[in-house]
Amino acid sequence: MPTTLDPASPAGARALGRLDSELIGWLTTSNPDGQPQSSPIWFLWVDGEVLIYSGKRAPRNDNVAERPLVAFNLNTDAAGGDVATLEGVARVDLTYPSADQVAAYIAKYQGLLDEYGWTPEYFAAEYPLPILVRPTRWRLG
Repeated sequence: MPTTLDPASPAGARALGRLDSELIGWLTTSNPDGQPQSSPIWFLWVDGEVLIYSGKRAPRNDNVAERPLVAFNLNTDAAGGDVATLEGVARVDLTYPSADQVAAYIAKYQGLLDEYGWTPEYFAAEYPLPILVRPTRWRLG
């Protein structure tokens, strides 16, 4: 299984396009008992990693800090095809800029921010924890 996406391959190019265009991904972490917990999240593909801004009290924050092995996936098509799943290592990176300072993130989610009546500053205050996921394995199909 590859650790990076090859933009020259059809599957890699498709996955990269979806990472740029799709608004919702799923992050799966594990709680202290080992129970997987999947959450729909907003994300940005940046420098070969998935960037997520997490809510102040989200259980995934402690899950990532204590058990950094995670999975991330995009929705499949109705028949279960068009798979884009990664396994990786997550970290909370408090040195990363806040969401309102990442122009590409705000541009990607401006429509949803407007729909919810949120400013970028409000979002950044409510979702202050940058989580970065470094892929260790991809499954595409």
